[in-house]
Amino acid sequence: MSKQIKSDLAKLNPRTVTPDFGGSIGAFGLSVGLPILAIVLNLLIRQDYHLDGMFFQNFDINQLIIGFSQLIHHFKENFNQLITFYLLWFTILAILDILLPGKMMDGTLMRDNTRLVYKINGLTMTITLALVLILRWQLTEGQMPEFQWLYANHTSLCIIAVLWAFVVATFCYIFSFVPPILGSKDYKLLAVGGNSGNVISDWFLGRELNPRIGPLDVKMFCELRPGMLLWLLIDLSCLHHVYLESGKIHDALLLITLLQSWYVIDGVINEAGVISMVDITTDGFGFMLAFGDLALVPFTYTLQARYLSVADFDTTTLGSIKCGIVILMAMFGYYIFHASNYQKADFKAGKLSHLKSISTHTNTKLLCDGWWKVSQHINYFGDWIMAFSWCLTTWNHSLLTYYYIFYFAGLLIHRQNRDEIKCSKKYGNAWKTYVSKVPYKIVPYIY
Repeated sequence: MSKQIKSDLAKLNPRTVTPDFGGSIGAFGLSVGLPILAIVLNLLIRQDYHLDGMFFQNFDINQLIIGFSQLIHHFKENFNQLITFYLLWFTILAILDILLPGKMMDGTLMRDNTRLVYKINGLTMTITLALVLILRWQLTEGQMPEFQWLYANHTSLCIIAVLWAFVVATFCYIFSFVPPILGSKDYKLLAVGGNSGNVISDWFLGRELNPRIGPLDVKMFCELRPGMLLWLLIDLSCLHHVYLESGKIHDALLLITLLQSWYVIDGVINEAGVISMVDITTDGFGFMLAFGDLALVPFTYTLQARYLSVADFDTTTLGSIKCGIVILMAMFGYYIFHASNYQKADFKAGKLSHLKSISTHTNTKLLCDGWWKVSQHINYFGDWIMAFSWCLTTWNHSLLTYYYIFYFAGLLIHRQNRDEIKCSKKYGNAWKTYVSKVPYKIVPYIY
């Protein structure tokens, strides 16, 4: 390789000077701590023991130790079955993602002035899954042994998903050093935040920006398929379990299942919007995203459904008034989230030129009108309100089920801070003007 080519690649893939999360120490801590947190949260919601109360009145460390011992025993005994199920799930979805028809769309313009092409087939994927579930319901006369198995092996599967995230992240890190075999490029575009040269940090944050295996975009696939759809199935398995056990439909459990199912299906069907998200355009695909997509989403976003499936039926029943409050809050958040996102998309497409904006030296405009004069990330606020409505389905029965809104708030604030640093460098004085006009970052009049 000539010196000129090396110089050009160095400019195209600059070294990461300050990695997120404090470099290797933070990356290592999160790589160990987050999987432990996910497993512990699930050990605190079991059929033989679950954490109740807004102050954890019945917390018992011995119960946690007993649950951990039972989990290890169950995991060892059923390892082959667990890994077989999960790999089949992952592989079948990958094959369907490649084979099912969809609309081809160009991604955003990358820093090498190229665009990746994505197949948008979320609708056909959703319809296929729905048809399979309906067929299985008919063939098993509603028994759905797959749901029963999924419910019984929930926490052990969480461990499998964590281990698989390690494997996927390691593969993608090693694969990032392999020159492209297919395509017109003779180089790989690396993530600006994952090219520090530190193995642990780059493995965690993701070294390659968009790892692909043939037609399969690994990052886009993991973002929308295995974890998101497993989230949906876990919720359904909880609802199914309670129905088989009691012959009744629990209103709070039905509500959380419907709300989260709608969120998942809406996200998969509208996956074209994901192409422009920071996860796809900016972040590398390392353990951070692999673990989040494959383990954290399906096994911690379902805590409300899991809790309602093991808690006392009569005590946790919401009733019509409380259900109405939850639904109104979910609809309010959904409206803010989608209305603001659609407004920004229309503005970028040139359809809302009458809205006020600030011109920048990069020939782009910063929208500061409509929804976007209320806060810099008003869509985040809508998303968080929806998250709060999900937690509210457990009302005041357990603080543990409110984990999600605290985690999600931290995630959104971290994204906002990172976005602010990037925009400040990119837009300079125009960003200062923008901040003076739109001072609130996420929550209007508060933050």
